[in-house]
Amino acid sequence: MSLATITAPTSVIRRPVLPALTGLRAFTATNIVFFHFWNPAWFGPLAPMMDNGYVGVNFFFLLSGFILAYNYADRQAAGEFHPRQFWRTRVSRLYPVYLLGLLISYPILRLEWTHRSHKDFFLGLSLTTIMQQGWSPRLATFWNTPAWTLSCEVAFYLMFPLLLTVKWPRKIRSLLLLLAGLWLLSLVPPSIYMWLRPDGLAPINRMSNTYWLRAVKLTPLPHLPTFAFGIVLSHLNDRLKLSDRTRFWLALGGLSAVTTVLMQGQKAPFLFMHNGLISPLFAIVILGLAGRHAITRFLRFPLFVAIGEASYCLYILHFNLWRWIHVSGLLVRLHLVRFDPWISYFMLEVTAFAAYRLIERPSRNWLQKVLPARA
Repeated sequence: MSLATITAPTSVIRRPVLPALTGLRAFTATNIVFFHFWNPAWFGPLAPMMDNGYVGVNFFFLLSGFILAYNYADRQAAGEFHPRQFWRTRVSRLYPVYLLGLLISYPILRLEWTHRSHKDFFLGLSLTTIMQQGWSPRLATFWNTPAWTLSCEVAFYLMFPLLLTVKWPRKIRSLLLLLAGLWLLSLVPPSIYMWLRPDGLAPINRMSNTYWLRAVKLTPLPHLPTFAFGIVLSHLNDRLKLSDRTRFWLALGGLSAVTTVLMQGQKAPFLFMHNGLISPLFAIVILGLAGRHAITRFLRFPLFVAIGEASYCLYILHFNLWRWIHVSGLLVRLHLVRFDPWISYFMLEVTAFAAYRLIERPSRNWLQKVLPARA
């Protein structure tokens, strides 16, 4: 396959970028960091929002489906979508930073060796290296805890070319009904779990950690309806002819509703919140931010977009990097302890931005040149 063939220009007009959604990713990823490392005293009245930051993962699954369909549906319709080229693009973006996250987590790997059987250790090592650990509830958080979501994303990417060929409804009413059906389907696994109580847990909260609960929370299939929800939402967005004024009110209402739910999230069943309960609210936000108005201008602020672009690096690196910052005594040696945790949060953001500029972008560009694009 010649380079000219691989880089041949597409006849499909490139769709407008949606930088406001990139800016929102910055806030969502940062709130996930807060969720993992926070103290009520640090955030005062906003503490409940940090305590419910885990719902950001559900948002990212939904947004992933939306953005992929937004960018590739027209190419599929024009016969210019090539699965192998798509997978090459995904691998070249994800794996270099993912590998960096594993390398800096070597001390955690030593702990895994100490605390697991040899069988589980080598299975976890094998699955995690190829981003498949999420299929094992017991090993889903092996080595780099947040990386279980990559198993879900890889599964979604493998299915995406097939999902892209589905003849989705064209009528707005049918699309709305399909969204409702997918939303309800996403709530089936937590409903079954809450009904059967296979682990005997009561009540269930964010610290609960049993086999079947992890299967519902961490394995790919329970989250597939949310990814598909995002794909259908993209088709609905194309059918809706909304004015920017209407999108402003959708964005304002959606963001206000999400904020309210996060502030009151402890009152909702944890497992439902974790697995898609507020997907309809996320959908309203996304539809609202797909326009041009005051809120999107705010979220397009260059700093927010820059952090949003580096949000994957922040997500995949933050968990064990935070541990290293504090176990290493770095802050003590630099006489910065009095500025913690804010200095630690700042260091994570700066490291993520550096990883994006120095690792993710260069390696992605290089891999897209050397990996085969088509059969």
